[in-house]
Amino acid sequence: MGKEVERKFLVADPAWRSLVEAHIRIRQFYVAAQPGRTVRVRISDGGSAALTLKFGNKARERDELEYPIPLAEAEELMAFAIGRVIEKTRHHVRHRGYLYEVDVFGGVLSGLVVAELETPEDVPDEMLPDWLGREVTGESRFYNASLALGGIPEIAA
Repeated sequence: MGKEVERKFLVADPAWRSLVEAHIRIRQFYVAAQPGRTVRVRISDGGSAALTLKFGNKARERDELEYPIPLAEAEELMAFAIGRVIEKTRHHVRHRGYLYEVDVFGGVLSGLVVAELETPEDVPDEMLPDWLGREVTGESRFYNASLALGGIPEIAA
């Protein structure tokens, strides 16, 4: 079983846009969610899909299993979505050797921009890019399951 170790930040400055290496259009939804565990379906660029199981309550680390599934089955599973379907574009941005995934949300979540840094090591604050805003690691309202199931968080970088 893999470990997901990540930090989340609001994005305060659009300077990251000039550093984008790639982007992926994502639609994702949850078919099960409760504290400490979720079952998510993600469709990437309309051409591939994955089923992801996440377990754990720690702010920075969770167990994660991910399996590719047929696109047609992912589309069918959308009928069983709980909450809203999340639409976002994920941008890959490198800074000082680290890959940041900057998610620009669409639909009812438009205006929300969150950057994730997945790394098992602690990156000192002085190594973080200037375009990051407030760290929201551990603030469940900014986790995708909460965005799908709950209200829209107040956006304050």
